[in-house]
Amino acid sequence: MTNYSSLPTDELTGLMTRKGFHEVIDELLESAKGADAPISLAFIDIDNFLRINESYGHIAGDHVLKEIAALIKKACGEEAIPVRYGGDEFVIIFPHIEREQAFLTLEKLRSEASTSSFKVGKDGVIIDGISLSGGISCFPVDGRLKSELLRKADQALYRAKVTGRGKIRLAYDERMVPKTSHYTQTQLERLTKLAAERQFGEAELLREALDDLLGKYGVNEIERWA
Repeated sequence: MTNYSSLPTDELTGLMTRKGFHEVIDELLESAKGADAPISLAFIDIDNFLRINESYGHIAGDHVLKEIAALIKKACGEEAIPVRYGGDEFVIIFPHIEREQAFLTLEKLRSEASTSSFKVGKDGVIIDGISLSGGISCFPVDGRLKSELLRKADQALYRAKVTGRGKIRLAYDERMVPKTSHYTQTQLERLTKLAAERQFGEAELLREALDDLLGKYGVNEIERWA
């Protein structure tokens, strides 16, 4: 296993930061291209985290984040690469792990978090059970580009949230919606050349470009639930 200890870590949880995550996943995807070795990617989100902060204070909320981070490291094993992606959202990279195996691991994590008692805050308040939701995608079955894997894991997490929370969901094939688009001949010729050079489909590259555009203007953030 590659040593990623030199990459930046989150001060609160001790997990790898979002910046470190992008370095690692880029490296893993590049090395996996030839062999098509599986890489599972999971988003984990603490349900109703805002209510924890409002009910018990931000110190208690920070303690919950540290406890969940420790639980993730324990449940997912030494080969997994856990990341604090931002706020109460975590990402876990599972190198060489199929998504079904990753699903079983996250189900174990979710169950353990929901049945554990957490002592938090300066007053030692006991919280009985923390609800987690998660979404999983896997290279290469769910996509070969980082942007596609992130989007599909993100959408799987969204489905877990809107169907009641406290669930782990796998990515699935998205329904493609045809839209009328107009591109110049030069743009299309350059797209064809780029797709051949990168050995990706033109549609994949267009979806990646759209993801970047949505991210730039802040309209593809995963919904925040109270």
